[in-house]
Amino acid sequence: MFTGIIEEIGTISSVAEGNLSAVVTIQASKVLEGSQAGDSIAVNGVCLTVTSIHGGLFTADVMAETLRRSSLGSLSKGSRVNLERAMHANGRFGGHIVSGHIDGIGTIVSKAREDNAVWVTINTDKRILKYIVEKGSIAIDGTSLTVATVNDSDSTFSVSVIPHTAKETIILGKGAGDIVNIENDVIGKYVERLLAFREEPVNSSNNSAPEITMDFLMENGF
Repeated sequence: MFTGIIEEIGTISSVAEGNLSAVVTIQASKVLEGSQAGDSIAVNGVCLTVTSIHGGLFTADVMAETLRRSSLGSLSKGSRVNLERAMHANGRFGGHIVSGHIDGIGTIVSKAREDNAVWVTINTDKRILKYIVEKGSIAIDGTSLTVATVNDSDSTFSVSVIPHTAKETIILGKGAGDIVNIENDVIGKYVERLLAFREEPVNSSNNSAPEITMDFLMENGF
């Protein structure tokens, strides 16, 4: 699990493309401290398993499903990426619950400065937008951000980026037309699944599982 608090910006050293997969080699420093092969590091919000570490570089395999779901397929030598190690059980929870499993991608529509902050507006698919709520949390390229506005009519949402976040992440290095990875707040997806799920009757039609409704959840302490 991750928190969306980026630890450093790394640089892609090489990308070895396979038929449907890839192997990336990334230059880094801080995220390599205490890390070893088998550990998880989020690269632009995508949880990858470290396969080797050597001389300030680490490698990771990227499977076909990850390339389909994320922007990692567009990385090339010299690309800058957000990096975060998996959270220790006794670590400080500075952002929000981030799994490192990308829901999909979005496209930056515009950036606009407002005093010391920059508004970034992103267009995304409606299946992703339905989980995005105003003042809720979202991970963009692995960075934990607060949703400022949501516009269902044109499938966009906006975040306001403060100077510290701008300095420590790659978000403002991207412009209109660039792709970002999006991970929705996991809570909304679980709630939707629970409310929509219906169990099959057990043994007979007279012995079925209870229907999960809002009343049912409140009666049981949720």
